[in-house]
Amino acid sequence: MKSNLDRKTKMNQKYFILYIFLILSGVIFSQKKKKDKIKTEEITVVKSFSPTVSDAFKININPEVDSIDINIKKDLKYTINSVPVASTFTPAKGKAKTLKRAPKERFYDNYASFGYGNYNTPIVELFAHSSTSNYNNFGGFFNYHSSGGGIDGVVLDDSFTRFNLDLFYNQTERYFKWQGTAGFNQLSNNWYGLPEALNFNNEVIKSINEKQFFNELYFGGEIEFFESLAHSGKVKLSRFFDKANSGENYAFISGIVDFPIGQEMIYTEMSIEFLNTMFENNYFKTNNLKSTFFNIGLKPNFEILRENLTVNLGARLYYSVTDTRQGSKFFVYPNITASYKITDQSLIAYAGVIGDLQQNSYKKFVEQNPFVSPTLNIQRTSQQFNAYGGIKGLLKSNIRFNFKASYINETDKPLFLLNQSKTDGLILVEEGYEAGNSFQVIYDDVSTISISGELIVDFNEAFKFGGNFEFNSYNLDTQIEAWNLPMIKATVLANYKLKKLNFGAELFFASERKDIFSTTTTLPALVTNNAYFDVNLNGLYNINDKFAVFANFNNILNNNYQEYSNFSVQGFQFLAGVKYNFDL
Repeated sequence: MKSNLDRKTKMNQKYFILYIFLILSGVIFSQKKKKDKIKTEEITVVKSFSPTVSDAFKININPEVDSIDINIKKDLKYTINSVPVASTFTPAKGKAKTLKRAPKERFYDNYASFGYGNYNTPIVELFAHSSTSNYNNFGGFFNYHSSGGGIDGVVLDDSFTRFNLDLFYNQTERYFKWQGTAGFNQLSNNWYGLPEALNFNNEVIKSINEKQFFNELYFGGEIEFFESLAHSGKVKLSRFFDKANSGENYAFISGIVDFPIGQEMIYTEMSIEFLNTMFENNYFKTNNLKSTFFNIGLKPNFEILRENLTVNLGARLYYSVTDTRQGSKFFVYPNITASYKITDQSLIAYAGVIGDLQQNSYKKFVEQNPFVSPTLNIQRTSQQFNAYGGIKGLLKSNIRFNFKASYINETDKPLFLLNQSKTDGLILVEEGYEAGNSFQVIYDDVSTISISGELIVDFNEAFKFGGNFEFNSYNLDTQIEAWNLPMIKATVLANYKLKKLNFGAELFFASERKDIFSTTTTLPALVTNNAYFDVNLNGLYNINDKFAVFANFNNILNNNYQEYSNFSVQGFQFLAGVKYNFDL
């Protein structure tokens, strides 16, 4: 007990000495500023202060707070001095505001139209389709267009009739969708183009049976798989025949198999093509003309996709079996294409080297030139290569363009050439196509330098303007000219829409074309068909959602130009009609 008191007493002495030391230090410091007033003294510290942890005042890490005082709510006392104010204001009830919307334009799935024009020209069109569920659709398209003829200077019947009926049915299943088609097409026209170089007497003209018609009956189908290595397939079967007992049977089957490897895609197309054509006689009636082709094709392709680059590496392989003089052969063609995005979706450069086997047929020739004679030599055309390069894209968001240059090399390219006339204007002919008023098909090896371009300008939503051109320079192996092929072709299009009115304009241009005319008793003479412009205008006025009236003005320059030698076209043509839209 005593020792504790002594220890405390000594500790208090130490604190006292420290306190005195601090006071003296302050006095000494202050005396330095006031010089010569206080003398310097020495203080001896017997023992330095050594504090311990127990001597310090400790602060709790988690201080205690009296939560009772915090949670106690203070009483708030307030008063309101209410002063009544007289008012006659009555607020109006709020009304919801809506934006004014333009009447929604209604679209119909079906339509029917009828028109009539000069040259005794009726036209009828009908498209209708329906469905029994959300997974199928069926319908058809019907078209009838005819003309009574009446071209200036033509002495034979120049009327024509076109009739088309196409039917379809498609259905979507869980893993695929398919479509079936069938149809019947008929074209009736005449070999009315007698050569101007001959003077035909009335007896010869009356003896010419110029009428001809072509019929086609076809069936087809397509299938597309959603998740399968077999991507798609198609099939077509057709029978084509004419008034002269010429006939053609055609079958085509193809399928595409594709599968991805990483970012790339490999796909292969396989095809089988069969064609059998028979003509009762050749042009000079020395024998009949029969031909059969059986082409097996394989087209493997490897597609490489990068950020701005797309490359397709492939080939086209065919084995063609035929009983014609061309003989059975194996063909290999390149199929290499590439495109590069110079700028994001607005400027694309592209190039390629491709080739293909083109199977010519009687039907294809009639579609190009309906005035061919039923005495054609059918051959296949081998496009050995087509090397091309170009650039396409979009400028200022409203100008679309595409410019392309190519070099094409073809073996046995078909050319239309006038048949030799079997009459000089005084001798009767047995067939209606033997008076220099029909065309044959000849073949030659042709190299072509081609430059083409396309430009479309959308000035605004109402007005659009565009056009395209094509320049071709031909180099032939045996023929002196590319018969009936123009060097320059061009088209200009314009369309303007104003509320319920829609106006359109079309201008077609073709440069001069060459041909040869001869008879069995005269030497061949070179014929030049002059260049021509064909200007067409059309207009449509929508009376309401269902009814519209239209008018077409064709060949408004009234030029009786000749697209093919001796066959002048109709002059100024006017046709007007009505269109009806409806739902089933």
